[in-house]
Amino acid sequence: QVQLAESGGGLVQPGGSLRLSCAASGGIFSINVMRWYRQAPGKQRELVAAMTEDGVTNYAASVKGRFTISRDNAKNTVYLQMNSLKPEDTAVYYCNGYGVLVATGWRYHDYWGQGTEVTVSS
Repeated sequence: QVQLAESGGGLVQPGGSLRLSCAASGGIFSINVMRWYRQAPGKQRELVAAMTEDGVTNYAASVKGRFTISRDNAKNTVYLQMNSLKPEDTAVYYCNGYGVLVATGWRYHDYWGQGTEVTVSS
């Protein structure tokens, strides 16, 4: 059973940094795309950053230049380094994986973690 688990959220002051991690488990050989989404109170979930298995990245305009997504494919883990954090970055951050290769073949649907809360406040 494929599972994703985020860690690394917390409370940080404006201008500070946090690093989120998301480890995928469950007999996984490969994951096509890993993404970070976030959902602020009262708002829709939005894509923050994405990275393919071969290293192609994509960022939301609001985080470009401040956030960096990276992957360790051997560990099926994705990271989100968040610098120069702003109060508007406050949200629950979710890890997502799409296109997962397991022993019985490829699974082309979305897998989600439970989320980790990030609060940017003084």
